[in-house]
Amino acid sequence: MSITRRHFHRMAINTGAAATIGMFGRSAAFGTSTSGYRAMVGVFLFGGNDGWNMVVPTDPATYGAYLASRGTVALPPSALAPLSGTNFGLHGAMGRLAQLWDRGAMSVVLNTGTLAAPLDKVTYLQRPDLRPTNLMSHADEQEHWQGLRARSKNDDGFMGRLNDRIAAGGVPPLMSFAGNNIALIGQNARAVVLPAAGSLSRIASGSSAIDAALASFAAGSGLGALSEATAGTYNDAYQMTGATAAVLGASSAIDSNFVDPDTGAALTSDLANQLKRVARMIEAHGTLGHARQTFFVSQGGYDTHDNQVTAGNPVAGKHAALLKDLALALYAFYNAMDGLALASNVTAFTMSDFGRTFKGNAQYGCDHAWGSNHLVIGGGVAARGVFGRYPDPTLGGADDISWEGRFLPTMAQEEYIGAILRWHGVADADMPYVVPNWSTWSTAGRGPIALFT
Repeated sequence: MSITRRHFHRMAINTGAAATIGMFGRSAAFGTSTSGYRAMVGVFLFGGNDGWNMVVPTDPATYGAYLASRGTVALPPSALAPLSGTNFGLHGAMGRLAQLWDRGAMSVVLNTGTLAAPLDKVTYLQRPDLRPTNLMSHADEQEHWQGLRARSKNDDGFMGRLNDRIAAGGVPPLMSFAGNNIALIGQNARAVVLPAAGSLSRIASGSSAIDAALASFAAGSGLGALSEATAGTYNDAYQMTGATAAVLGASSAIDSNFVDPDTGAALTSDLANQLKRVARMIEAHGTLGHARQTFFVSQGGYDTHDNQVTAGNPVAGKHAALLKDLALALYAFYNAMDGLALASNVTAFTMSDFGRTFKGNAQYGCDHAWGSNHLVIGGGVAARGVFGRYPDPTLGGADDISWEGRFLPTMAQEEYIGAILRWHGVADADMPYVVPNWSTWSTAGRGPIALFT
């Protein structure tokens, strides 16, 4: 097979400080069902977040079962930040997000996960052909979440396919501050991948000789398709670096939001830095010519097989530190959007490989499981909404496919992410392209949840 310019763009990964996988100045059709600016920010929690300790039931009966089943990793009531008006609380380390809840800017989605088709426990046991492939494998479940295909290979992702349908020129409206991931890959359009920290510059920036040389190279020198594709890709990245460096390098009052409210110290974690740069790009959406923007950020460290909680002090441990970082970064980001008067135009949402076993292990951690809980934050989100059904916490019970609390999801990721895609502006005609298994989750009484007002 000869390598065309399009094939080269699909293979291109890194072309300098700003990596672009696609053509600078491309244009595509997008069937939008909404008007006005909107942005979605996917926050991937790599490793498999224990959503059962992120969102905890507080009604006496369910909490009693939670306490009995969780064992070594159970949180005491004093370690929870109540979600007013509900029978749930957040991990106490996420107390700042409980304030967003009170402000009507957050919803909770319960027991969501990868599903190829609706399943109950009996069907799960009888029909292995309906289960996600390689269930509870980090790599596979990360791919399933980002590609939205639970039983087949994912060579592209939902953000990339969305990007295929968005008209754009100049800097692509799909950006990652967390490296290259399946979610970003489309069939035609590509994302721009930017660093989470540090300066962004072009070698010999402003040199008319280099600019002219690159333009000449990109125009085609008669050396064949591969030469043309190589030159075009480098030229795309060179131009994009200049455009994005101007946004990231300028001073902005938006940065003042990214501080610890308790100490006033600047937030310097990798996730906070990523979201700060997302905020910069959102602030500059008009300059960049973006009516829609999509962002991918991430936080790692959630594979908590041990020391998830500290022995004798379940409020402390690896998980508490991770959730505090996540909460402070999201709290700062929301306040930044509120300061821009764009809080209702921007939605941040969590994703993760899978949940953890409800039963804690002897190492004060928990193991790979399936369904989990997630958070959605934004001014347009249904105020203080709780979506989905919390599972029966009985080990070996109706929702447990094992005897350790591996809960079968009662909501598909398509029902969760599909709601955000529709809010973002994906029209019904485009949903089957962006969400390959859409027909399964938009019929027979299923459908995107009512996440937005």
